[in-house]
Amino acid sequence: MSQAVRTRPEGSGQPLSEAYDTALLDLDGVVYAGGHAIAHAVDSLAVARTGGMHLAYVTNNALRTPDAVAEHLTELGIPTGADDVITSAQAVARLISEQVPAGARVLVIGGEGLRVALRERGLTPVESADDDPAAVVQGYGGPDLTWGRFAEASYAVARGVPWFASNTDLTIPSGRGIAPGNGAAVEVVRIATGREPQVAGKPLPPMHKETIIRTGAERPLVVGDRLDTDIEGAFNGGVDSLLVLTGVTDGAQLLAAPPQHRPTYVDADLRGLLTGQPEVTVGSDGFRCGGFTATAGADRLELEGEGEPLDGLRALCAAAWSAAGDGSCGLDGGKALARLGL
Repeated sequence: MSQAVRTRPEGSGQPLSEAYDTALLDLDGVVYAGGHAIAHAVDSLAVARTGGMHLAYVTNNALRTPDAVAEHLTELGIPTGADDVITSAQAVARLISEQVPAGARVLVIGGEGLRVALRERGLTPVESADDDPAAVVQGYGGPDLTWGRFAEASYAVARGVPWFASNTDLTIPSGRGIAPGNGAAVEVVRIATGREPQVAGKPLPPMHKETIIRTGAERPLVVGDRLDTDIEGAFNGGVDSLLVLTGVTDGAQLLAAPPQHRPTYVDADLRGLLTGQPEVTVGSDGFRCGGFTATAGADRLELEGEGEPLDGLRALCAAAWSAAGDGSCGLDGGKALARLGL
């Protein structure tokens, strides 16, 4: 899909919860971290929901079922039904069902979330490469997934059985730090077989398709913390996005973002759903937002003025993205970000 190159974050004269009918919310790093709700998430989502915004939770993690995810969110104080949860397991199950006969056997390398999603599409999960599967699917199976499961996948894939992956995120956050994700497991089978899987999860189109089918969103806003999955997924789907700074993305990564990783809006946390967004303007002295003015120098980004740090970051984004055009900004923004405490 051809899109105009974004050169600055956009403004909004009305709260985002009113400008868009549905928030497509990532979970880890946006709603919760390490199983606990992120600051302001519960209250902000309650206000957005009361105001009429539909909240849908979109995750690349294929381990848990929608029922389990909904139960966890409800326990955190965010009332959620299973129909409000969309997983990469559901997206990959639909992708498989479009390419194999009804009732076909599918070798599952992953957890219960994959098995439930396959059955929902009328497919039959099996456990062995000797069960004559019509497809192989890999999804995150948790820390107890054994090496023998990767061998089963490799035996079938090497014989030419079509191979699918729920997602290829190399890492996944945990309560103890960053752990290997499904993408790391996919690499094991890739190395063993020399084959490439079809991938369904963010940032690829099958996940966006699944989300729109299940939510019926007409004016969706993707809300995420990762540039390479959430924001790129919104870009690929041709929809707007809000980056929140409660997860993995920091200021330096945002300034260096190539076009497909540039969000429509930037805010500190989910309170950004409840407000308008300040406009970044351009003048003869640079890009202005709030009390800040940012410019791109010969080798670094410059920032002048005072005010809300997020306004300074938005102005810096405009200076960096405009200088980079359809590439990545290589200018040093470290000093300017340090001024902002970012």
